[in-house]
Amino acid sequence: MTAHGLAGVDDAGAFLARLIRLDRGAPVRLRGSGSRTALWARLPWDVLVTREVAGRGPDDATVAAAELLAVLAKGGDQLPPLRDAQWRWPLPPPAAETVESVSSIEIGKLAAAAAGTLREVTAGGLAGRAVGQRVVRDALLDHVALVVTPGPVEVPQRLIQAVSRMGFLGPESADLPDTRVRVAGRWVGLSAPYGVAWLQAVKKLTVTPIGSHPNG
Repeated sequence: MTAHGLAGVDDAGAFLARLIRLDRGAPVRLRGSGSRTALWARLPWDVLVTREVAGRGPDDATVAAAELLAVLAKGGDQLPPLRDAQWRWPLPPPAAETVESVSSIEIGKLAAAAAGTLREVTAGGLAGRAVGQRVVRDALLDHVALVVTPGPVEVPQRLIQAVSRMGFLGPESADLPDTRVRVAGRWVGLSAPYGVAWLQAVKKLTVTPIGSHPNG
């Protein structure tokens, strides 16, 4: 059997524990390079998250996040059974540009405000009308929380919630580095102190009517 090669067990465990709280059956992709391994996963709201940990893992392998966490919790060194077919998403290109830096505390406040709105609207409705939690959640996730100019580069709540729910912002009381807004092709990312979240921008299509269509 192949060894997982992870030396940063605590860091990897924190990533995996947060991930499986959000999606128990989530796969995690390991990509080793030099003395580090990048862990990749996809959250239920279509955002990719990644964190680098110490130790050279496999060059490229996908396993069940829950199974890898169980191995690490027992102090084991074996990689769980491969599940490469479960990984079906592209990764952002390696070259990325930082376009803005934002206080990690402010990012945390944006995440908390959205969570508070979700609770309030779910409990009391909107303008006196009952609204389903899923409808409110989806609307909040699509809401553009930050706009970086020039560009513009839009940062939706999907990314804000990703770095918050995965613990990438770190403890509130800590003096932490800023979170960076990054761009790589059509990808927008938030690089927080303990990990990065990436979202591939949806290409906007313009539909132009054809006046001479034979069917009118």
